[in-house]
Formats: sequence, structure tokens, C-alpha cells
Amino acid sequence: MTTSARLQPGDPAPSFTLPDQNGNEVSLADYRGRRVIVYFYPAAMTPGCTKQACDFRDDLAQFNEAGLDVIGISPDKPAKLKKFEERDEITFPLLSDPDKGVLTEYGAFGEKMMYGKTVTGVIRSTFVVDAEGRIEVAQYNVRATGHVAKLRRDLKL
Repeated sequence: MTTSARLQPGDPAPSFTLPDQNGNEVSLADYRGRRVIVYFYPAAMTPGCTKQACDFRDDLAQFNEAGLDVIGISPDKPAKLKKFEERDEITFPLLSDPDKGVLTEYGAFGEKMMYGKTVTGVIRSTFVVDAEGRIEVAQYNVRATGHVAKLRRDLKL
């Protein structure tokens, strides 16, 4: 398997409807008229993914004040995402994509290098979708630690 096509600024953001940590359906269309950060991460409750989610949680008010919402998406089932939300007091939607369809549409699933080996898996990626549903920012292979601070700088927040 090879990496799916990567999105570029100006591309239409692939639409999605996925269950969140509470089993509620959440759609990208729900955010039309607002900017939204959609980030993809490999696995809830792992050290790097926890650090990244907690960084988004800690900076959520600053993002919200700038008109940005945050959504996290992983292949985890809603029950695991609920445990993650409760354990780490995550305050934004965590969506479940176990068949990896949305991950693939965003180019966030495919071949990547891990410890010097080529593996297939989730490519840690972050997108900013503008109010009209277009990709404003597309970042692939981001680091779990320090990424949120860099995103804030990139967005001049």
C-alpha cells in the first residue's frame, strides 16, 4: 500500500460524518461558516498522542477566540476515545474512523518511516479547514510534541 494523495491549500476538504467519543455523529458540514482544525493521530492514550491532545486542550480557548474549533480523528473505537476524554479531560470532539476511510481521503494513512523501517499506518497530520470548506493549511508528518505551539505561531495566534 502506498500513501494516498496529499491535500494542498485550496483543495476542497473531504466531507465526513463519524461517531465521536459519545457515539454522536459529527460532520465536517456542522462546522460550515467557521474555521476548524482537523488533526489525525495514531492511537488514543499513547504518550505522543496524549501530549498532542493535551496541548490542543490547553490551547483550545485561544483557538476558539480566533474562530477555530478543533476535532481529533483516530482509528480508535468510540469507547476508547471516551476513556481518553475522561482520563485526560479532553474538551473537544474525538472522532472514530476504524475503517480509515477519512484518514485515507485526507492522505493521513499510508506508508511512513518508523524507526528506520517502512510501515503502513496513520500519518500524524493537521489541517485547517476554512469557513467555506476548503483546505487552508495542510501539514503532514507533524511531531506530537511542540506541534500545537508551532501551529499557533503559523496561524499568528
